[in-house]
Amino acid sequence: MPRATVIGSGPNGLAAAVALARAGYAVEVLEAAPTIGGGVRSAELTLPGFVHDVCSAVHPAAYTSPFFRAFGTGRIDWIIPEAAYAHPLDDGRAGIAWHDLERTADGLGPDARAWRALLRPLSTHIDGVQDFTGGSLLRIPRNPVTAVRYGLRVLEQGTAMAAHTFRTAEASALVAGVVAHANTALPSLSGAAAGLLLMAQAHAGGWAYSRGGAQRIADALADDLRAHGGAIRTDARVTDLSAVDWGDPRRGDLLLLNTAPRLALTLRDVPERYAAAIRRYRYGHAAAKVDFALDGPVPWTNPGVALAPTVHVGGTREEVWTSENAVAHGRISPRPYVLVAQPSVLDDTRAPAGKQVLWAYVHVPANSDADPTELIVRQVERFAPGFRDRILASHAVPARERVHLNPAEIGGDIFGGAFTMRQAFVRPVLSPAPWRTPMPGVYLASAATPPGPGVNGMAGWHAARTALADAGQRVELADLFGS
Repeated sequence: MPRATVIGSGPNGLAAAVALARAGYAVEVLEAAPTIGGGVRSAELTLPGFVHDVCSAVHPAAYTSPFFRAFGTGRIDWIIPEAAYAHPLDDGRAGIAWHDLERTADGLGPDARAWRALLRPLSTHIDGVQDFTGGSLLRIPRNPVTAVRYGLRVLEQGTAMAAHTFRTAEASALVAGVVAHANTALPSLSGAAAGLLLMAQAHAGGWAYSRGGAQRIADALADDLRAHGGAIRTDARVTDLSAVDWGDPRRGDLLLLNTAPRLALTLRDVPERYAAAIRRYRYGHAAAKVDFALDGPVPWTNPGVALAPTVHVGGTREEVWTSENAVAHGRISPRPYVLVAQPSVLDDTRAPAGKQVLWAYVHVPANSDADPTELIVRQVERFAPGFRDRILASHAVPARERVHLNPAEIGGDIFGGAFTMRQAFVRPVLSPAPWRTPMPGVYLASAATPPGPGVNGMAGWHAARTALADAGQRVELADLFGS
């Protein structure tokens, strides 16, 4: 039986491991941390009984992912919020993006028609959008009409035209808050590309997250891997692949890297052209995160904001753009854009009765050692007076320390590489199959390969499928998981 060794147990590493184990390989996963999951881990970071997500918290890409749909969404207890995300403004105003597109549009008054025009063609054809964005862009999309619609909207929202799409502050802020996820100067084409996919997913599958914590996603994948003969070894940090006994590619053995691509350069006989391309691969700005244990719900001025597990805190579109552009110039805004997740508003397993957990981060320059706690508290207080008084405990992780949580987060870059338009095509190399390396039997299976960041398992699946095809075994998801 051929062997497959996977370095890293993030969602992409586990997706690749599951696929290969089901295809008949003897799979072993090596994980540096004491617990599995990479970007989908949960832990009691503040006080006993408060379950916090260590990295990612809400997973819209997972619920609509072709890989997870084939794997079986029923294996994870998904919560699909009625209110996908919210964006509070001053004076008690707020934009609410509901799972229901029509309800969202109706709440935006004069911008109802513009909201429908922007998102209905994408959300109703989410499979076409995901096909176009879910693999290498160096190919003809299966649904070219949807790809063109998506591209035109990216051009609109990724340029100065975005300032003229909507008339209300609520609609403009709703878009800006999602586009700002990309952690890049705004407006930008890459930010719009990422944001439009997320907004379409909100009205399609919804901004789902797993009851009990992100860890449940990793646990479900690990259970399937073990059920098919695979093994996972934790506390197994790999810094030099030349010291890893992963088998012999001449016998069909495989090595898949759910890591930063630069780890591949520790192998012997790496072609210089490939090594140079990997060295040119760029990492982006960072995130600094704080987890809070709260003595009750966040006292949002607008009660509708309390219904949304995801909240974008940052004021108007102009304020969000100013905050993100400050980071792009190496500064931290005094009134930053804050990405907030309050999972316990719908998940009572996360905190003791009557209490809540809050997950929040700000964007900062790479390798920043700034503690963002006070910045986040002040900005949330702006829209939820009394928030500070609800805090029982907090746990901060500056950007410089994120690499200790996840070695793939170079400089605190949670996306595994700068999400630019260039690196949408060159991720990490320009190739129709960037998961394949020139080293026999070695493949990349991380967010540094298409489709990029997001908990969707697709980079891992693409790497596994490419490896299987190279070995003469052409399989699709339905072949492994059933139709």
